[in-house]
Amino acid sequence: MPLIDKLKSLLQLKLKYAASAGIATAVDYAIFFGLKNGLQFTATLAQPFAYAAGVLVNFMLQKRFVFELKRSVWSAFGLALLVSLGGLLLSTGIIYLLDNYLPFFRQNALLAKLLTSGIVFFYNFYLKRLVFEGKFI
Repeated sequence: MPLIDKLKSLLQLKLKYAASAGIATAVDYAIFFGLKNGLQFTATLAQPFAYAAGVLVNFMLQKRFVFELKRSVWSAFGLALLVSLGGLLLSTGIIYLLDNYLPFFRQNALLAKLLTSGIVFFYNFYLKRLVFEGKFI
């Protein structure tokens, strides 16, 4: 397959992934801000609950619409959970650092959450592709 075709295919896959991630992110954000603003959780405490809900939605959408499953559903789910656990640790760590060490982000939780989501998007895409399809790039 020529390089241009590979790049087009990868771009199409990223766009489908971005759509599924967008839906999962909406769930994540709704829960995050509901817990933070409604129930007065700290950002660091709200993050794991919101992220976990987004992970479940994201897995279901990716399995159905994004990736070609090359292993059993349970195997893919277990591996996807491991990748997501890494993403949870990464995102919670970033939120913690931004919230505790940069006062600007403590006052602007949405920007902290957006920055964190952008970083974790690429981490998740490449590792989830490896989990579902056995390909990193």
